[in-house]
Amino acid sequence: MTSLEVSEETEESGPGGYAAARLLLLHEKERSGPPRRAALARLTDAWLAALFTAAAPPRGVALVAVGGYGRAELSPRSDLDLLLLHDGSADQAVIAALADRLWYPVWDLGLALDHSVRTTAEARATAADDLKVHLGLLDARPVAGDHGLVAALRTTVLADWRNQAPARLPELDALCRERAERMGELQFLLEPDLKEARGGLRDVQALRAVAASWLADAPREGLDAARRRLLDARDALHLTTGRATDRLALQEQDAVAAELGLLDADTLLREVYEAARTISYAADVTWREVNRVLKARSARPRLRALLGRGGSGRGAGKPPAERTPLAEGVVEMDGEVVLALSARPERDPVLPLRAAAAAAQSALPLSLHAVRRLAAAAAPLPVPWPAEAREELVTLLGAGEATVPVWEALEAEGIVTRLLPDWERVRCRPQRNPVHTWTVDRHLVETAVRAASLTRRVGRPDLLLVAALLHDIGKGWPGDHSVAGETIARDLATRIGFDRADVATLATAVRHHLLLVETATRRDLDDPATVRAVATAVGSVGTLELLHALTEADALATGPAAWSAWRASLVADLVKRVAGVLAGETPPDPEAAAPSAEQERLAIEALRTGEPVLALRTEPVAAEPEEPEPVGVELVIALPDRPGVLPAVAGVLALHRLTVRAADLRAVDLPGGLGVGEGPVLVLDWRVAAEYGSLPEAARLRADLVRALDGSLDIPARLAEREAAYPRRRGLTAPPPRVTVAAADSRLATVIEVRAQDAPGLLHRIGRALEGADVRVRSAHVSTLGANAVDTLYVTRPDGSLLPDEEAIDLARTLESALR
Repeated sequence: MTSLEVSEETEESGPGGYAAARLLLLHEKERSGPPRRAALARLTDAWLAALFTAAAPPRGVALVAVGGYGRAELSPRSDLDLLLLHDGSADQAVIAALADRLWYPVWDLGLALDHSVRTTAEARATAADDLKVHLGLLDARPVAGDHGLVAALRTTVLADWRNQAPARLPELDALCRERAERMGELQFLLEPDLKEARGGLRDVQALRAVAASWLADAPREGLDAARRRLLDARDALHLTTGRATDRLALQEQDAVAAELGLLDADTLLREVYEAARTISYAADVTWREVNRVLKARSARPRLRALLGRGGSGRGAGKPPAERTPLAEGVVEMDGEVVLALSARPERDPVLPLRAAAAAAQSALPLSLHAVRRLAAAAAPLPVPWPAEAREELVTLLGAGEATVPVWEALEAEGIVTRLLPDWERVRCRPQRNPVHTWTVDRHLVETAVRAASLTRRVGRPDLLLVAALLHDIGKGWPGDHSVAGETIARDLATRIGFDRADVATLATAVRHHLLLVETATRRDLDDPATVRAVATAVGSVGTLELLHALTEADALATGPAAWSAWRASLVADLVKRVAGVLAGETPPDPEAAAPSAEQERLAIEALRTGEPVLALRTEPVAAEPEEPEPVGVELVIALPDRPGVLPAVAGVLALHRLTVRAADLRAVDLPGGLGVGEGPVLVLDWRVAAEYGSLPEAARLRADLVRALDGSLDIPARLAEREAAYPRRRGLTAPPPRVTVAAADSRLATVIEVRAQDAPGLLHRIGRALEGADVRVRSAHVSTLGANAVDTLYVTRPDGSLLPDEEAIDLARTLESALR
């Protein structure tokens, strides 16, 4: 028996028949999408109509579907939005009894219900006070009862909407903006709300309401398909979770993709993002038109008053629209960038880039008509591009924040992928690292936006802006995106028309766009091998300054967790050292460096007392000298050399919620004749920052360190207690830790790299494992992005020599096992 056959029996079989028919319909694999939603609405209509008829309603009453149910867009777990409409002639008790006979069967089946009982006048009054009610009534559809009453309500509500549009549409626009601010943009969220986020189903409903006002209309191309895609995703989400949810959580995405017959969760997100981008662009264009029309309407009475009433004839008192030239073939009109009357896109292949650059430089939107005409008629650019086209691209990228909406307009009409064919692979591509705010393509544009403010720092601003646009272009291909990106960037730079030397520079920038930040945060900058390796990869001072600016722009465009004053100071320090090497200077030998006066003073005190001695010093670093920004605290600890120092110090810092950024350990042999005895003193120079709150006092740290060293403070137990006090949040299981021997060519130490889930006490656990392996830690460098930690350890044998290859590999395996 099919679901339609069952639906014919629904009226006789009651709620049980409807429930069975509904269940059968929802599990029909051959029918999904719009046909299933429409069939579910018909099935529900038939059941509710049967309930209505069985209740013997009086005359002048109707059951009305509103909102999504009114549009026949029922997802498996959608609310039923119902209005019991009456003309006020029946007794209130009769109407209340009828409502009970309708609502209770719905609740008995466990269906969510949004219900109301109103007369036509009450419905109009409520709509006048509540915008959301008015929006729902625009989709009113009769289910049972007096259809004439419903038709009259629809006519009245629609007339009210059109009459009140100048006041209600700004209210609706504000509502959409508030919701977007609260819920974010669907096209960039890893766990988007398909309904409430910007570019979601609520925005489609708002666009329908604008169209119903007759004041403006949305671009219709692709809008219906985008809406269907989001509705299909919501259907699959309801079916796989069994819940009335619109949030596409990470743990549900694989199942939803499988329900939709898609390859994987990334394919699902990309389709959802593309739909959201279409809706968001339509919303931008529509609201811009609404505001233009409303502004023109408000100006018209004032204009008539200024011109007087003496005008006559057609168009009297209506001056022609002013057109202000912006570039060859490009003018401004009514606050938008449009094509000049003399423009001939079919003969001017540079016109799309010229128009886009003019719009971005003027901080004006490209008109929808202009973009579509350019997409349809513009002649293709020759390859390589002429110099003018290359210059216009650089001008567009250098406009800062104004670049984004113009680029989105070009993307919406397929112009970007026509100009840069490799762009298609990164378009709407999700990034599953929560540190990233944007999809790959939007991140590239945002990096160019950030780079636009750094162009004064480089000798070739054009190369910086294009490198910013292309630095992650390899993420559309398998393997290391930097390696793949180098090849693609070389091809695209040649296509854009750069000469051979510039192409090589751009390829180098893309290949090494992560080099500076990864080296600065994960390697020992005092090791000459570190600085020489970077200098060899970079090759010239010009490329170094380009990479420095690109590093900052990339990090700022990634998200707030990717850049800080601390990272900036490390990168700046590395750049200064590499510039020295490129200028012919020799890096200083760290082995020959004497301890600082502060370190020597603390070492003498530690040797005299036989106990740890601590000193805390805040280090301000600033982008601008007049606005110093504290980037952390230097913690120097001196104590007589003994086993267990690293895990003890790391554990105490973790207990006090101090984040370790770097640690340098060295043994200091004090000269004789100081009257404090003999023997090596271990000096630990740590860079730390408080997770939150203020820094602990040095005396408290010292007291806990003494207890940790003598065994009276059980650090593992204390850390376990703190972890147990916070319940684990739901989410994806963290991948296992990975420990490798890094190829660093250091003559000072063997370099071990630990990648693991960040957690309090991670460095303490690493230190305990290293103590057990009988190796000495020379320095540690901690880098954390989001939930991922990369700790780099410079280790030696107890006598200071490097570990042989086999010993290093065994140590990595031991560490990995201990961290599991």
